[in-house]
Amino acid sequence: MTKRHVSLPDDAEATLRGFVSAVDDRLAAASGPDELADAVAETLVDLHGDRDAYEAWRNDESVSPVEAARLQNYDPRHATLESEYYAEKDEAAFARSKPLQWLWRQFDGTPLADNVAFALRFRRMLAGHLFADVGDDVRLFKGITMTYGHNIEIGDNVVVHDDVHLDDRGKLTVGDRASVSDGVHVYTHDHDVVDQTEVENYHTVVGDDARVTQGAMVRAGVRVGENAIVGARSVVQGDVPDHHVAVGSPAKSVKVKPGWESVADPVEDANENRQAERRIDDDLPDDLDAFDEFQRDLSPPDA
Repeated sequence: MTKRHVSLPDDAEATLRGFVSAVDDRLAAASGPDELADAVAETLVDLHGDRDAYEAWRNDESVSPVEAARLQNYDPRHATLESEYYAEKDEAAFARSKPLQWLWRQFDGTPLADNVAFALRFRRMLAGHLFADVGDDVRLFKGITMTYGHNIEIGDNVVVHDDVHLDDRGKLTVGDRASVSDGVHVYTHDHDVVDQTEVENYHTVVGDDARVTQGAMVRAGVRVGENAIVGARSVVQGDVPDHHVAVGSPAKSVKVKPGWESVADPVEDANENRQAERRIDDDLPDDLDAFDEFQRDLSPPDA
């Protein structure tokens, strides 16, 4: 075994349970996006120990411009996220996920985020409000980022390590007991090679018992198969079959995990790109006020 059981002192455990439960109840009681934003702001004020200054500012007492900006920033309605600008986002779903994602990101900037026992339980609780579905005994470490959060499904006993990006501009499914190592980027959207403002979304899958190891990149629409392994720093462009080991850039299947040969496809049949099967059609609003931030001439000379 590679781990041992660790427990907090009884008084610290009681404090942890009390705080997580109080925030859970506060978020669950919010009936709409505005109430949820209020709950998030109040939670962040308490996490940062800034209650006196926050109340003074809300009572129109004089504060410096810098302090006013800091206090205002606790409220997610006073901030924007990159995903807020995406044309195809689900407005109703995002109205709820934005405050929760703001709490997730801001929590990681507090000293409590480095207390593993506390932080894992806090993020698991928050994932229950933010993700489309999250299983039992999930372990979510520091620095995880996501696009929306509400398009992520994670199974039981999953571990996602530090500084992982879970893109869910499309849809992302991570199966039971999967492991996603430090610095991994898993994508669900692609940009057109000529017009980078043209985006297509996909369903990306990391199967049960799969391992995506340190620094790997999984392209949109890929399926990393059940019990498969993606090697460190690999770039996965096509499906990784069940029980296979894929390494390299682009990643290629190099072998079947020992002992699984009888139930795995042969290596010579691996590395198929099935992205098109997992494309998600967008339904853009008719009144969309779209813009091109690059303003490029995209007419190829050989067209």
